[in-house]
Amino acid sequence: MAGMLMRKVLNKIMNIVSRGYITFSNSSSKCQTLQIKMSGGEQKSDIEHIEPYGFTSRPLDGAEAVALFLDGDKSHGVILAAGDRRYRIKSLKKGEVAIYTDEGDCICLNRDNQINIKTKKFIVNAEELIELNAKNVLVNASSQAQFTTPLLTSTGDIADKTSTMTNIRTIYNGHTHNETDSVTQSPNQLLK
Repeated sequence: MAGMLMRKVLNKIMNIVSRGYITFSNSSSKCQTLQIKMSGGEQKSDIEHIEPYGFTSRPLDGAEAVALFLDGDKSHGVILAAGDRRYRIKSLKKGEVAIYTDEGDCICLNRDNQINIKTKKFIVNAEELIELNAKNVLVNASSQAQFTTPLLTSTGDIADKTSTMTNIRTIYNGHTHNETDSVTQSPNQLLK
């Protein structure tokens, strides 16, 4: 009798934590649910995936999961972690953090206070304002840079490879014309 009780307790302890891989996911409910196949081929469906506040992801089939079954009862478990070693970013330095996808997109918080974002298309939607505060801002566009806006302003000067708007304005406002052997006056309408 004591042996049977001890075996039952050991089975419950051994069933508290299980490792497996994801075979299905459903992210349409308040708490995402996963289906996992555990060692020994046992499959469990509709296991809630408890995620950290502010972070969510929908793992691919084949990703690994660690499930917790309170009291060793596999009728109601929770998945504490889901990871996918197939796409994990490797060679991070100590202290670095990354968010990544299977398509190669990533946001890396690197050493020396650098944040690197890699993607094919980067879209920012802000209802009110996008503000960049930096000593210098560098944009490298190999094809073109386009602004679709009713007004583009600058509080400082604007320059291209030849001159600045201030220099162009100064030259225009002070220029004269040679007409029939006499020099005309400066323009009567200044470029402002």
